[in-house]
Amino acid sequence: MSEPLLHLTDVGFAWPGQPALLDIPAFSLARGETLFLHGPSGSGKTTLLGLLGGVHRADRGSIRLLGCELGGLSSAARDRFRADHSGYLFQQFNLLPFLAVRDNVTLPCRFSRLRAERARQRHAGVTQAATELLRRLGLPDDLHARRASSLSIGQQQRVAAARALIGQPELVIADEPTSALDADSREAFINLLFEECRAAQASLLFVSHDRSLAPLFDRSLSLLDLNRAARLPEIR
Repeated sequence: MSEPLLHLTDVGFAWPGQPALLDIPAFSLARGETLFLHGPSGSGKTTLLGLLGGVHRADRGSIRLLGCELGGLSSAARDRFRADHSGYLFQQFNLLPFLAVRDNVTLPCRFSRLRAERARQRHAGVTQAATELLRRLGLPDDLHARRASSLSIGQQQRVAAARALIGQPELVIADEPTSALDADSREAFINLLFEECRAAQASLLFVSHDRSLAPLFDRSLSLLDLNRAARLPEIR
């Protein structure tokens, strides 16, 4: 059996001067798996995502992504590793409003030579990769040169998804990306996201409060069950 894409063992984390926020005995994400992670505010979801991306370093334990121990890397090396292997889709999308749609999508390839090379191999160029992703996610060609700030919320969401997916990162992390959409739009967008993750052979870790979305995923998990330190209320 192949090694999981992501594996945590005995991971603990606390903010300075605060009680333990995360105490996770074990957690794995398989290659190509779609996982729905839910939990109330304060249960540590955002902090956990920061650990998985190497933004924070765990106080103890092991976090292995693609067989690499994140705790053994320097801060700069973790940043490079995150840029190469993880794509992020945020609740507020975090697009650069003054940049064109296409330039927002290609941004990760400016920070990762690996993702830029993958985009060129699959689509003959980084710009072509952005164009193809935007088309597949339902954004018309005549919007690709517009500023991101001129698009609707639903259109910006598709741009953010294309940015997360370009260059085929092995792990896609989505943090409450559908909170601004109605129920029909949420499910349609998630199905598009699944299609693109399958095409890129990426694993998807999707964080949301909306439990109605859970049946769409391969697996659903509560952070309250995963995290022995979870309690309410807590500052994330």
